[in-house]
Amino acid sequence: MGPVRLALLAVVALAAAGEAVYIPYNTSAGVVAGKLNVHVVPHTHDDVGWLKTVDQYYVGSNNSIQGACVQNVLDSLIPALLKDENRKFIYVEQAFFQRWWRNQNDMIKDTVKGLISSGRLELINGGMCMHDEATVHYIDMIDQTTLGHKFIKEEFGQIPRIGWQIDPFGHSAVQAYLLGAEVGFDAFYFFRIDYQDRDTRKETKELEVVWRGSKSFGSSADDDPLLFDYNVEERVNDFVAAALAQANITRTNHIMFTMGTDFKYQYAESWFRNMDKLIHYVNKDGRINALYSTPSIYTDAKYAANEQWPLKTNDFFPYADNPNAYWTGYFTSRPALKRYVRMMSGYYLAARQLEFFKGKSKSGPTTDYLGDALALAQHHDAVTGTEKQHVANDYAKRLSIGYTRAQELVSTSLACLTELGSKSHCSSPTTKFSQCLLLNITYCPPSQTDFSKGKSLVVLVYNSLGWKREDVLRVPVFSDSIVVHDSEGREVESQLLPIASASLNIRDKHVKAYLGTSPGAKPKFWLAFPVSVPPLGFNTYFVSSMKKSASVSSKSTIYSSQGSENSNLQVGQGNLKLQYNAAGAFSLYSDSRTLIEANFEQKYKYYIGQDGNGSDPQASGAYIFRPNGTVPIKTDSQVPLTVLRGPIVDEVHQQINSWIYQITRVYKGKDYVETEFIVGPVPTDDGNGKEVAAEIVSNMATNKTFYTDSSGRDFIKRIRDYRSEWKIEVHQPIAGNYYPVNLGIYVEDGNKELSVLVDRSIGGSSIKDGQIELMLHRRLLHDDGRGVAEALNETVCLDNQCEGLIIEGKYYLKIDPQGEGSRWRRTFGQEIYSPLLLAFSEQDGGNWANSHIPKFSAMDPTYSLPDSVALLTLQELEDGSVLLRFAHLYEAGEHKDLSALASVDLKRVFPNKKIGKIIETSLSANQERAAMEKKRLKWKVQGPPADGKVVRGGPMDPSKLVIELGPMEIRTFIVNFERSISGKQLL
Repeated sequence: MGPVRLALLAVVALAAAGEAVYIPYNTSAGVVAGKLNVHVVPHTHDDVGWLKTVDQYYVGSNNSIQGACVQNVLDSLIPALLKDENRKFIYVEQAFFQRWWRNQNDMIKDTVKGLISSGRLELINGGMCMHDEATVHYIDMIDQTTLGHKFIKEEFGQIPRIGWQIDPFGHSAVQAYLLGAEVGFDAFYFFRIDYQDRDTRKETKELEVVWRGSKSFGSSADDDPLLFDYNVEERVNDFVAAALAQANITRTNHIMFTMGTDFKYQYAESWFRNMDKLIHYVNKDGRINALYSTPSIYTDAKYAANEQWPLKTNDFFPYADNPNAYWTGYFTSRPALKRYVRMMSGYYLAARQLEFFKGKSKSGPTTDYLGDALALAQHHDAVTGTEKQHVANDYAKRLSIGYTRAQELVSTSLACLTELGSKSHCSSPTTKFSQCLLLNITYCPPSQTDFSKGKSLVVLVYNSLGWKREDVLRVPVFSDSIVVHDSEGREVESQLLPIASASLNIRDKHVKAYLGTSPGAKPKFWLAFPVSVPPLGFNTYFVSSMKKSASVSSKSTIYSSQGSENSNLQVGQGNLKLQYNAAGAFSLYSDSRTLIEANFEQKYKYYIGQDGNGSDPQASGAYIFRPNGTVPIKTDSQVPLTVLRGPIVDEVHQQINSWIYQITRVYKGKDYVETEFIVGPVPTDDGNGKEVAAEIVSNMATNKTFYTDSSGRDFIKRIRDYRSEWKIEVHQPIAGNYYPVNLGIYVEDGNKELSVLVDRSIGGSSIKDGQIELMLHRRLLHDDGRGVAEALNETVCLDNQCEGLIIEGKYYLKIDPQGEGSRWRRTFGQEIYSPLLLAFSEQDGGNWANSHIPKFSAMDPTYSLPDSVALLTLQELEDGSVLLRFAHLYEAGEHKDLSALASVDLKRVFPNKKIGKIIETSLSANQERAAMEKKRLKWKVQGPPADGKVVRGGPMDPSKLVIELGPMEIRTFIVNFERSISGKQLL
């Protein structure tokens, strides 16, 4: 994202009076002791999509939008560097660099390898993109960084040691300790922090700090982030004055001036020619010393100064660049794209597991394209929703192509795993599985076939988690005479629920928009039935037609309230009960197991988006959340509640108003509430943009305090209108208290915890005590002036008619006794991220079990991962080795039992494989862990040492093959299995 970064130093042209002959400029200066050293760092920042698509930026097309061509940058950079051996450059975005690299001949490649090995061209950060830090999940951050680091190691033998996140709109704690310390970075440079925070740090010389992002890891998670701000005689004087001003607000006699911004150096020689002059004449002046440098050289100079640095904890959210401009709107912008990215992320995790089981194919479908598309989607102008509409469409298209290819791989892998005797012909199994990406909008052709002719629907349910999973499936069907059997032939209790008209309306419009054709006949019911699936494995269920009898699926009983004349209404059949008052409002939550009882309401409201026509022209837009009034949304009292009851689930349907529909569910045996919302099209005919939020309002005394997750990992304490390290003056009391929510948000009052988990990245807050709010949708009519030059007004067009985008999604709610909520947040949060993967086939007579394996687990059948541990990555690499990651899900002290050291027995995780070699690596798998720990710089911190002992897993005994994990620890390994004759991983 571009123009707002102009605080970065731009190169100024220098002209020497009377100059008409060649002057050999001296650029050979290194660090000079006793002088102020100005490290001149040439760089470009190349967004992998923003105003133009990633392709358009690379080749330089569509320049009427923005004159930018990345291949020109790289093409012109190399000869410019060769003209002077002292010139240096840094490059970040691997998605562009790798594309350029593939098009170069051997001579250019050898030249570039020489520049990189000598340190004159440094590949820093090293991810495929410069990812966002607010709306991304930590697994995606790891994956996209791993992709880039792998290429750099394989092609150049290099390991990036510097983080460079100069453009994301605020910075997360997870970025510091996971994508900083845990990948071996010695320092982390970034640009955007709140303007008030920045002013305070200037006064106290705390622009450079040691950042301790995780309270679980203490100093082992320290990263050093460094922030930066910016005829001949006149230019030299300007340069010296700027350097002295910068030196006055930083520590040591080293400062950095960054030379560049978005898509610069398309004509690299002109930049370097001016910098050569600048360095030459500044050093001839003699007051300060200027040198070509890189962040690595600068970092080493800072470290050598042996300075003690102030400590920074937590994160840098929210970010504001002026009093009325909090960049908290993008936490929710483009909620459909955010959901798509999250769905594909969980799918990618499962697909890589199945690819490993089958064996990675040299030809045929793979998960690679989906991995590349997901990496691009983590860019800070992608999943953020801050790009132009045509660019958002391009990201979605890439994800769709990646999903299509991965879906083919998944279907083939599952067929291989299910077919008896398939070991010899797994490349071409006969069983055909299909999947239903649009299941959330009731579109699933396999389940909507006619079962009356003796055919059965085969539902294979795959569980990518490392523990057994009990859940309830929902598939759309036509018939009301249906029976479900499990893999052992037993009847499974099931329930039919009429599909809401609001859901069918979405189906009709969005399926046609997605597929280009009408979806055809509408299913009548959701079929709901419980499933039990082993860890890292699948189970199979069979849906068939049956003449009406006692054994067919139970039809839901339907109850319709009639408003205020009715008495209180209660739903829920197990421990958890919900009560609705006479007016049809949710009023009481009670759990007989935990003895929790709480009064609260679910409500909706919208904020009117500021249009920028007041005394301050700042509007609400894709980046900025600036409300101009709050409007409560009153439930339409003319529309009664519809209550569906049955043996599996109770549902309460509410038409909140003409464009918001809500379904609240309580499942048998589950102790949480699921709320499905359908929001849109958000009306704008009154001339106002609207930002729609759901509210959960309780009477809990929460003392201005709430907790939000950091990129799906650590929960960070938030206090309204307060920052722990600087005094904030609040000009926007709503927007200034919004935070990114990727996993969940909770409040507590000393007796109980109210937690809400989400299905995508959104913005959230607790604006009043006892209240939690989630922003679900944004439709705005004005641009907010941060460069995108387009209003955030998403529409869907069918048959030449366009209307606002409709959002369908879910959030989940639970109330626990104080100290007990973390178990649900962590365990169920992982299940939300990694949903069960469904694949459908058809059985025409016969017996599936005679020709197929109906139930499978890759793990020892008596083993599962500890409740506190998740399997993040199981991926076969091109050379046949396997990338393996496990994560401890709990913070230190978060749970009385589950925050303890946990162990994983690899012999039981892979009972049918023998591990020949296993090496622990850095988080991004580009170096051995022990070597990384040994060479990483250890920065000195002001003040007393950190309290408490950090619990981390010890070295793994290669004979025992047991991995220990301490709280919040993620451990990464490269594994070589001893291959079977067939060469397959599992089969």
